[in-house]
Amino acid sequence: MSTGDIFKKSFLEGYASGEITATTIAACLLIAGLLGIYVFFAYRFLCRKAFFNKNFSIALIGIAEITAAIILTVQSNVVISLGMVGALSIVRFRTAIKDPLDLVFLFWSISIGIICGAGLAMVAVALSVVVSLLLWIFNALPIAKAPVLLLVSSGDLKGEADIVKTAEAHCKAVTMKSRNLTTAQLDLIMEVRTEDEAALTAAIMALSGVTACSVVAHDGEVTF
Repeated sequence: MSTGDIFKKSFLEGYASGEITATTIAACLLIAGLLGIYVFFAYRFLCRKAFFNKNFSIALIGIAEITAAIILTVQSNVVISLGMVGALSIVRFRTAIKDPLDLVFLFWSISIGIICGAGLAMVAVALSVVVSLLLWIFNALPIAKAPVLLLVSSGDLKGEADIVKTAEAHCKAVTMKSRNLTTAQLDLIMEVRTEDEAALTAAIMALSGVTACSVVAHDGEVTF
């Protein structure tokens, strides 16, 4: 046997973790599944979107299970692990993650699968408790109140000054976002910060020529 054969044999045997029993597989997948379900409900509770993405939340459970199975497979033999890396490298994901919080849950689910597959279930449990606690605390923390959009329609084509003056009297900040003027109507969109939206809309509607006034919340970024 040559030196190269001895080195290869030693290298492959050094990375083999032994036979994986059915009990180990069942326990790993069960724990990964339970923690994946925990992530599912955590996402449902902490999701602040107007439209809840059920498919994404279900995918979190599947990702945890699949990742755990992959880690169980690759730790048995280094040759299998290299082949798995090559197979997964050709997979391309075209779904864009628009919300950074979705990315946190995605990596959380993947981490659970990796940790459970490595046989460190207590680390996965501790990770889930700490991450969910931090997300809940900072989600409930009132950092800043998002501004709202004030939509005003007026039949008085020269009434913009009175509308803006009234809005400034009831708001901490007023920023003009859109101004649309036709031969019969003036439409204004302003970003405002106010503590009493009802008083603001009532004051705007009391102005001469105003035909409609609406306050619309948006999920955009909060500026300080």
